[in-house]
Amino acid sequence: MAWLWGLGKGLTVLFWWVVLLNLFTPATYPFNLLINITGAALMLLHLLEVFLFRASLRGRSHPWFDRLQILLVGIFHVRSIPTRSVQESNNA
Repeated sequence: MAWLWGLGKGLTVLFWWVVLLNLFTPATYPFNLLINITGAALMLLHLLEVFLFRASLRGRSHPWFDRLQILLVGIFHVRSIPTRSVQESNNA
């Protein structure tokens, strides 16, 4: 299952490269708008994920780096964060 999350991260980074490339050298008419709209929607979704998963980032060694990775690859990074065990959460 870990390879699937890695594949998702890679494809998401590839999509962001397409969005950046489209900003500097736009594609033909209907596709440039679709790429820009999809990129903006994905960025809004990733911002929402940062907001919703901020509690799970507390106690991490580098929470700002985790936020940056969530902005880049979204749920694929959230799923790779190990969850705290029940005993650790009871002790906290």
